[in-house]
Amino acid sequence: MRKSQYFQRSLLNKLTKWIDRKEIYAIKGPRQSGKTTILKMLQDYLFEEKGINPENIIFLTLEDRENLEKFSRNPKEFVRSFTVHKQNERFYFLIDEFQYLPDGGQKLKLLYDIFENIKFIITGSSSLELTGKTGKFLVGRMFSFYLYQLSFAEFIRVKSRQLDNVYKEKSKFVRDFITEGKNFQIKEDIFGDNFQKYFEEYVLFGGYPEVIKTEDIETKQVILKNIYDTYVSRDIVELLKITDITKFRTILRLLANRTGNLINYNDLTADSQSYFTQIKHYLSILEETFIISLLRPFFTNKATELKKNPKIYFIDNGLRNYILNNFNSLEVRPDAGSIVENSAFIQLKMNQVDSIRYWRTLAKAEVDFVLELGRELVPIEVKYSLSKVPKISRGFRNFLLQYQPEKALVLTKNFWGELKVNSSLVKFVPVWYL
Repeated sequence: MRKSQYFQRSLLNKLTKWIDRKEIYAIKGPRQSGKTTILKMLQDYLFEEKGINPENIIFLTLEDRENLEKFSRNPKEFVRSFTVHKQNERFYFLIDEFQYLPDGGQKLKLLYDIFENIKFIITGSSSLELTGKTGKFLVGRMFSFYLYQLSFAEFIRVKSRQLDNVYKEKSKFVRDFITEGKNFQIKEDIFGDNFQKYFEEYVLFGGYPEVIKTEDIETKQVILKNIYDTYVSRDIVELLKITDITKFRTILRLLANRTGNLINYNDLTADSQSYFTQIKHYLSILEETFIISLLRPFFTNKATELKKNPKIYFIDNGLRNYILNNFNSLEVRPDAGSIVENSAFIQLKMNQVDSIRYWRTLAKAEVDFVLELGRELVPIEVKYSLSKVPKISRGFRNFLLQYQPEKALVLTKNFWGELKVNSSLVKFVPVWYL
């Protein structure tokens, strides 16, 4: 059975949940994060679980120039060629790399309105194309999903069934504490060393499926090089028309060195010999193509929020480390704290937390992350160092005293504990359970 060759992806359950609805699915995410594979998994699901005639499941990639040309010239006739004698049957069109289709949003709206019996599922590697140019034509007609590289939970599922069972239990304790305030007690974690070993592998080489498939370190690095080269040459040169590739690569390296830090536009422009509007344009492209994410600050006065500089994070640590050409272990790296903080941000983003912010005062008191869950605030600090007692930073304590959240989290290096600060319950949990 073909699906046994695939990594299990958490997103698949969401995709199958609404598969019978008419709305278009748009699956967005980085290049080589597994979007083509998840389309094939959906193809298997439709055939094996839903009993759909395989002739009614149409898999297309618009990287195929012939498909792209015919689809672009006459989308109605192209789609009709698959359905002409089966107007009363249900069809599923799985369209990969949709961002290559010119005026794709307009064309898809036309098809959606004409063909009542077709479910369209599209993928793309550019948020700009699928959310902006495509999405504006499909308001009310499209469900959007994000498929990133493998999360640490998915990574553990690949590595060990036993550890996967442990992980599911303990990570649920942490999630329930964050979302519902449910208390828990962990006195001993006999698998802590196992998780730490896998976590440090994960933060060095990242979550790209092809990287995870190989155990050989040199091969992992070659795969990351190919991903990087493909991204720069195809997404940037072809799709987004950047002409100065050398400067773009320079800016990428500068950003990788600043992971977890506030963006200083003056420094970036000086170090890259660029100018402000070009830096802003490049940052926008890097976000739209799922290479970086910019984190905005938390303020009670929302009017001031956009006036403050964002912090920079990479969506995959492996790609970030490749850009810096540094795969040394965490214990010898001066940027180990930034790497682990970046990993915590990735986990929050992959868990679909809607509102993540950071907090920083003029006196430079800082909290790494602040989650806004409705009217509740949950501050999170990353502290990846050996500790045996629950202890918080002065900045974290300042936030607790000022905003008095009911719960807070400190992400540690294999340490469990708790601390009460006035009305706030602070839980200390290993960072990998986030």
